[in-house]
Amino acid sequence: MSFQSTFGASRTRLFLSKSVYGGSAGSISARIPAMNTKLHAIKDSMMEIYDAETLQTEDLAAVLARPRIDFTSILDTVSPIVDAVRTEGDSAVKAYTAKFDRVELNEACCPIEDLADPVLDTEVTKAFDVAYDNIRKFHKAQKTDGIEVETMEGVTCRRVSRPINSVGLYVPGGSAVLPSTALMLAVPASLAGCKTIVLATPPRSDGSITPEVLYCAKKAGVTHVLKAGGAQAVAALAWGTETCPKTDKIFGPGNQFVTAAKMLLQNSEAMVAIDMPAGPSEVLVIADEKAPLSHVALDLLSQAEHGPDSQAILIALPGVDVEALRKEVEYQCSLLPRAEVTMTALSHSRILSVDSIEKAVEISNLYSPEHLIVNIENAERVLPMLDNAGSVFLGRWTPESVGDYASGTNHVLPTYGYARMYSGVSLDAFTKKMTVQSLTYQGLQNLGPHVAKMAEVEGLDAHRRAVTLRLGIE
Repeated sequence: MSFQSTFGASRTRLFLSKSVYGGSAGSISARIPAMNTKLHAIKDSMMEIYDAETLQTEDLAAVLARPRIDFTSILDTVSPIVDAVRTEGDSAVKAYTAKFDRVELNEACCPIEDLADPVLDTEVTKAFDVAYDNIRKFHKAQKTDGIEVETMEGVTCRRVSRPINSVGLYVPGGSAVLPSTALMLAVPASLAGCKTIVLATPPRSDGSITPEVLYCAKKAGVTHVLKAGGAQAVAALAWGTETCPKTDKIFGPGNQFVTAAKMLLQNSEAMVAIDMPAGPSEVLVIADEKAPLSHVALDLLSQAEHGPDSQAILIALPGVDVEALRKEVEYQCSLLPRAEVTMTALSHSRILSVDSIEKAVEISNLYSPEHLIVNIENAERVLPMLDNAGSVFLGRWTPESVGDYASGTNHVLPTYGYARMYSGVSLDAFTKKMTVQSLTYQGLQNLGPHVAKMAEVEGLDAHRRAVTLRLGIE
């Protein structure tokens, strides 16, 4: 959809919806009678409403349960693909691309300079350029100098950062093309100083790369392009092929087969790391009574439209008309091109009413969402209470969309509750840290006897004698 048609659709929504600036969503059927059939289907798969204050702990956990992913059966499909790419290289990548994507590739991977610069609409390139600048600015600010500490006289300890030499970036294709992911991954990889940056993305029907993805890849410093998606692409990044460099760490979101391949390969002889465990996209919104219903509805739908396994959770503070809000979700969903996919996601999405912001935060921290939107008055006050979230969006004017595209933060985030212990992609994700220590003779005299004693306690005599011989003790 062009920028002009997008704006036109937005104007239609603003005109039709009385709830743009708050209040009841009104009668959906009265607004658009012709949509009754579509809306009936939407209502059949609409978000369920719960009073969180009456739920026991185990009941709340059940309500917040994410769609289950059966990785056992998926691994049975992925494992032979991974093995074939390991032994057959490019020929396996081409064969599986022909099988799954129905595209015959002349070459699996090539240096990016071999691909002609794409020609895009000026407004599109301007949008990508703004996103690039903001992402680069935020990630560049994450650079830190190494630390150096004299822990005791004559004993100096340092920590220094080094880039990961070769990284693989997976950019999904298929039902939604995501050039923004190319920026989110390639910009920090380039800033970190990674020498080899391989971007993998499914090809178009003619074997070419989506122009928008290619533009972002070239702008952000990608060195090679692998024209493949799915498990075969992940395997090529992990093992390397005749044309695809082997990478040391693989980044990026993907479907269940991509995720399964990443998980399988990180525990294999490929000696490859991955950014984080991943699952379907998700959002949790905390809203108060003054939050415009249309804003809240579209924030929920912005993640639900990613795929049928996505999940949207609303925590409604006192005063929120949850029935009116659910109707607004129905209405806004009916306007979406991806309404059918979105409806499936809404069938396992939830609305929970709570009595206080403290209860809302408690549930949010329990759920640990990928995206957390806090659409309340004075939202900043809540931040110190929030412990578990991939990325947080504070206030009335901060839709999740800005983080997905161009605010500067990274949109590759932990999902499926992994925000409890994982962070989103950052500059640090493309580096590793080395510690360094150096002692003077005086330093070893000061520290050595204590080290020797500890080694003696642990029964590691070579450790002890490496110190004592230097000090002339024996």
